[in-house]
Amino acid sequence: MGFLSWLGGSNDRQLAQTRYAGRESATDRAARVERKRREDQRRNHHRQAAKADREGQRWEDRRRGLRW
Repeated sequence: MGFLSWLGGSNDRQLAQTRYAGRESATDRAARVERKRREDQRRNHHRQAAKADREGQRWEDRRRGLRW
């Protein structure tokens, strides 16, 4: 591959197979990052829901005089 090889054009697939072999594509990276973001968001939602449930139960118990 020479210095001006990009001028020839239409060798994107060849470049992808040789020069960029082993690299993560931008599309794959974006999908991976999005999956992780959604997983973290889902985990955080469950954690917050459980926390709200515990606080609600404590409030109800206090209201009934079961515990302080």
